[in-house]
Parts: sequence; C-alpha cells; structure tokens
Amino acid sequence: MSELIEIRDMSKVYNPGENEVRALNNISLSIGEKEFVAIIGQSGSGKSTLMNMLGCLDVPTSGTYTLKGRDVAELMDDELSEIRNKEIGFIFQGFNLIPSLTALENVELPLIYRGVSKSKRVQLAKEALTKVGLENRMTHKPSEMSGGQQQRVAIARAIAQAPPIILADEPTGNLDSHSSVEIMEILKKLHRDGRTVIIITHDPVIASKAERIIHIMDGKIYKDERNDGGDASEEAIRDELKAAQENVTTKVKG
Repeated sequence: MSELIEIRDMSKVYNPGENEVRALNNISLSIGEKEFVAIIGQSGSGKSTLMNMLGCLDVPTSGTYTLKGRDVAELMDDELSEIRNKEIGFIFQGFNLIPSLTALENVELPLIYRGVSKSKRVQLAKEALTKVGLENRMTHKPSEMSGGQQQRVAIARAIAQAPPIILADEPTGNLDSHSSVEIMEILKKLHRDGRTVIIITHDPVIASKAERIIHIMDGKIYKDERNDGGDASEEAIRDELKAAQENVTTKVKG
C-alpha cells in the first residue's frame, strides 16, 4: 500500500505568545491509499483542527503535510482549491444542503463550479444518488426528506466526481441510530470500492467500524491501532478514552 498522506512533526498554534493555544502538538502520521481510518477524540482534542489540515482547509504552523507527494504548505491557493475540488470529497455533520434545490440539483452544484457540462453533471449526480439509494428521491427538496436521507444526498454530492479521498466530519452526529447504521454502511461500501475513507468522530461506536483507529487528545496522538476485523469493541474504545482522560486529569492535578 503506497502512502497517500505523510504528516511529520506538525503543529498548529493559535494566538502565538503568552496566551497561545497549541491545537496540534508535533504529531506525525501516515495514511496509505485505500485505508479506512477513524480519528477519535473528545471536544477540544484537536481532531477538528487535524481534519482541517487533512482537507487542505488550513496549513500548519510548523512541520510538514505531504499529500500524494506534494508539500501542502508550498502550494498556491488555486492549487489547494483544485485539491479540495478534485481530490477530496467532504461530508459534514450539518449536511450543508441548499433548501431551495432538489436532491439532484444539490449534488450537481459543485460540479457546476468544476466546469462539468450540463449533460455530464446530470449523469454523475444521478449515478451518485443511485449509489446511496436515493434514485426515487432525486426531485425532493431537503425539507421533504429525513435527516438520514439528507446526509445521503450530502454523501452523493461528495462522491459525484469520484474523488479518491472521502473526509467525513461527524457524519452521523445529527442522525438517529438506524440512519447512522445506514450511513456507515455506505461509507464502508465506498471503502470497498477503492476510496480512502477518513472519519473524524467523538463516538466510539462509529470509530469501531473503521479498520484503523487513531486516538487523539490534547493535540497529540496517543494511540494508533489496527482493527482489521472491523467493528472493534465499543466498550474497549470507551475504556481507552476514559483512561486517557483520567491520565491527563491526574497530570494536571499533579
């Protein structure tokens, strides 16, 4: 498996100086092509900042982030924009659908910005919606769909132009348990189809579905484990998080 992502000694510091906040603290990480990875941590752990780095939405204060052999810090804004448009499919907790547009039109929208012709983008949007099981809901607007269906539209939008990387930030955070299972099955299928899938989550149940689980706390990676069988023990992951939190609390008190 070739390396897709290489992070070396990467830090992100906000408000440098006396009141600085070190959101990421000298982390190093490699992710290979076609991996299915969950990055898990509680609020304030640094996982959202790491997601912004991985998605080329921000750049590190120090250290390096190499994506497909290219140092992200050396790229121009238009090059970063092209990577976000063509290399990465983003899925967010909030769906981010346009209320006045149908499911088909929502999926088409980013393809317009990418210069895809009308006939081609309609074809791609229909194919993507069919892949997520919404072939009969293409003309419906977000208000006419459940939360799970809206998230499936968001996934279809992310995969319409077949980006090699799927970056999902709390993809089930606003969903009930049944819809969450459906969304995770779609993400697992995308992985089986050859995509690199990276999920950012605070939920041990969601993390347990990945083949690799990276635990982050206080801006540092404290555990990186294989989960080749998938569906790791939810209880075991919860215990890991609890133990790590207690360890941090003990150090602070000491």
